[in-house]
Amino acid sequence: MEYGTGAIFGCPAHDERDYAFATKYALPILPVVSANDLEVLPYTGDGMIINSPITADPEQKHSFSLNGLSIAEAKETAIAELERLGVGCRKINYRLRDWGISRQRYWGCPIPIIYCDDCGAVPVPEDQLPVTLPDDVTFDKPGNPLSAHPTWKHVNCPTCNKPAQRETDTFDTFFESSWYFAAYASGGGGRGITAEAARFLPVNQYIGGVEHAVLHLLYSRFFTRALTDCGILNVSEPFAGLMTQGMICHATFKDAEGQWLYPTDVEKNDAGTWIERGSGRPATMGRSEKMSKSKKNTIDPRHIIDAYGADTARLFMLSDSPPERDLEWTEAGVDGAWRYLQRVYRLVAENKEVIATPHQDLNPSDRESLALRKLTHKTIDAVTKDIEHFHFNKAVARIRELTNTLEKLDANRIASYGEAIAVTLHLLSPFLPHLAEECWALLGHTDFIATQPWPKADPALLEDETVTVAVQVNGKLRATLTLAKDLPEADAKEAALTHESVLPHLAGKEIKKVVVVPNRIVNVVAA
Repeated sequence: MEYGTGAIFGCPAHDERDYAFATKYALPILPVVSANDLEVLPYTGDGMIINSPITADPEQKHSFSLNGLSIAEAKETAIAELERLGVGCRKINYRLRDWGISRQRYWGCPIPIIYCDDCGAVPVPEDQLPVTLPDDVTFDKPGNPLSAHPTWKHVNCPTCNKPAQRETDTFDTFFESSWYFAAYASGGGGRGITAEAARFLPVNQYIGGVEHAVLHLLYSRFFTRALTDCGILNVSEPFAGLMTQGMICHATFKDAEGQWLYPTDVEKNDAGTWIERGSGRPATMGRSEKMSKSKKNTIDPRHIIDAYGADTARLFMLSDSPPERDLEWTEAGVDGAWRYLQRVYRLVAENKEVIATPHQDLNPSDRESLALRKLTHKTIDAVTKDIEHFHFNKAVARIRELTNTLEKLDANRIASYGEAIAVTLHLLSPFLPHLAEECWALLGHTDFIATQPWPKADPALLEDETVTVAVQVNGKLRATLTLAKDLPEADAKEAALTHESVLPHLAGKEIKKVVVVPNRIVNVVAA
């Protein structure tokens, strides 16, 4: 018996479709779940079971009641009673359907089946795999071009050697994309899935579009479990980690007749309204939507690369928003990213003669050099963690902060400047590979920055020497102080009580108590 056939169950008081059927044919309706207002039916919410009195068989061998139980409790009680009596058992029914995996298209993997009038459906022998598509198909007729091909489908049966025909349907592309990772882990080369895949699976990190977050992952899990059940794989889940990126969006445009226009087809006139470029006809700008060919709100990447370079487009997309969220494509954003690239290049070009040993011991009295080195290593630590957690926009923001600081300093006077420049290029290299390599060569290096080890932060330089301490008077914030870390309590009290922003709130009052929470807060109680 398939799902939805056979025995019929109806509960009109608590199912909308059953209720409509019962009212149409004047069938009795008995509520069995309590509601706040029993006059309102059908009631489909939670509640207590009612109208389910003690039920007993004619011989009084068993009886039980569901009244007063929640719906979940009633289900468990009823199932337990059926199992105790041996007349029923708990079972999970999956609503699985036949899976249509074939398409009447040329584009796709041929299905390796041959149909013989005498032998039926016969698999293509393994030594004849893979079945390849013909190169001389035509698409000038409707229908499946493989069916119309004059020779490709005609073969001999592998079993009886009589004339037969190939299957002319092809697998839908989702079929192959559901297990390709296992083939890659096997080394490729057309060998299929081998035992070597067990060394690499499951995939450590899956990155894909949000449009594939449900169906593609469902198919991949299905195939992985099926292959494991067949003894081909040894994992139950295909991917250990998942990150789905958002969509790239752009404003949409239409002409006066409501036809879609490309962004390059429109411009603003002197009055600030949108018109068609060239003709001057009025155009309208619609809402921003996912880039699609049908709505023509796409940007040709060749235009961006020719005008700004690939690094600019990459930086804008990574820095504008978190990768899992949609990205609004704007010319202003692209231009801003391009200007930042120019700043980085100028920063390196203007200071390429600066020579500083990256890990030399600095003079303790050289506070500016020590401060820059601390900022450099804090940036290494933060950017490394951001990249590991896919917080690319945060990573770019931290690198921008470091370059902003470098632009304000005198490279010839700061001993740690050269180290900071080198670290900046290292941290930028995953985001701006072309610029990073160009600047790396500009500094006299003959190797690639991509071959260099990733910089490591010195833990000793990650500790702050100062802390920000809040000062409260009678529970209200009155000042914030920058104090040495782990400053003695007496010194913290003195600094708080003598601060110019605190003194007016203590005038004419007696200090009752001063509570110091080290490195965090000084709370003054005065009356």
